[in-house]
Amino acid sequence: MKLDGSYTIPAPREVVWQQLMNPETLAKSLPGCERMQPNPDGSYQAELKVGIGAVKGSYQARIEILNPVSPERYRMKVEGKGAGGFVNGEGLLTLTENGSAQTLITYSGEAQVGGVVASVGQRLLQAAARQIVSQFFQAFAKQVQAVAFPPPSTDPLIPSSPR
Repeated sequence: MKLDGSYTIPAPREVVWQQLMNPETLAKSLPGCERMQPNPDGSYQAELKVGIGAVKGSYQARIEILNPVSPERYRMKVEGKGAGGFVNGEGLLTLTENGSAQTLITYSGEAQVGGVVASVGQRLLQAAARQIVSQFFQAFAKQVQAVAFPPPSTDPLIPSSPR
């Protein structure tokens, strides 16, 4: 199964890159992610609850960031297994400045799915994958904006901005 597309994040490329490398931000953005923690080798271990059609289940995943070129691009490799089957995939994420405070993320990759989860059919898998990617980028954009453009302080002892 091939996946590709793009998404514009309303934040500078450096901030977007930093948050793509932040496991806490990724865990909060990834639909169904219950836990994500770093491994000693630099990869991440994640626990996800995912449902596609009538097939729902928990999956253990290993996520690797390969060949990072800050703040431009990296490859991501994912291997996930659970009672419902497996998913293995690899893709490329490219970050391009899109104006002074916007970043275009372009992604492309392939995934192999097997087991019971593959029985839901290619069209349903493709639609579900696109929906998960869209939900990820929507949540990720909110996380990035909170970092890039924090709300002004309402504490009277902390100045919100110099005048």
